[in-house]
Amino acid sequence: MRIALFGMLMGAIVCGSFAHAADIAAGKAKAELCIGCHGEGGISQTENIPSLAGQPDQFIQWQLVFFRSGTRKNEQMQPIVEQINNEDIRNLGAYFASLTPPKATKPDDNPDLSTKGAQAAAGRRCASCHTDTFAGTKAVARIAGQRKEYLLKALHDYKSSVRSGGGMAAMADVAYPLSEEEIEALAHYLAHL
Repeated sequence: MRIALFGMLMGAIVCGSFAHAADIAAGKAKAELCIGCHGEGGISQTENIPSLAGQPDQFIQWQLVFFRSGTRKNEQMQPIVEQINNEDIRNLGAYFASLTPPKATKPDDNPDLSTKGAQAAAGRRCASCHTDTFAGTKAVARIAGQRKEYLLKALHDYKSSVRSGGGMAAMADVAYPLSEEEIEALAHYLAHL
């Protein structure tokens, strides 16, 4: 009797966990809403719009939750996130995390600026959250290979407290003391990784 009860309990747990597993194919279908801005395969070709390919699953999920709740505001995102439910959010996170992240498309035209950016990243301990490769992890963004102008915008938004959402306190502490030269160097360096 105990064995049968244990078996039924384990079966319910296993079946229940599969019912909540993310569906990458469903995420890909739902991502059709995202292509216009974030690009085919999650690689943006649009100024000030981030690439989503290769972003950590939890990071995508949290950002969508922040947009949907209004904690993070964006005119273009608001009507889209109003159309998605929690299952869509899980599926979109899994889908974008499964994609190959963007690589720098142009050679580094200013290696001295990249050296300054690497020094700024080390001095601000960016790797302590974004990992040594700046690929992000869990709810922390991948910043390696991100569009330069988007990185500039994000750093300026954190510095001026325009951007809110996950990691806001940590990013505000990091961005606020950055000089304009450090912001430019960081964005250049990270975009060329």
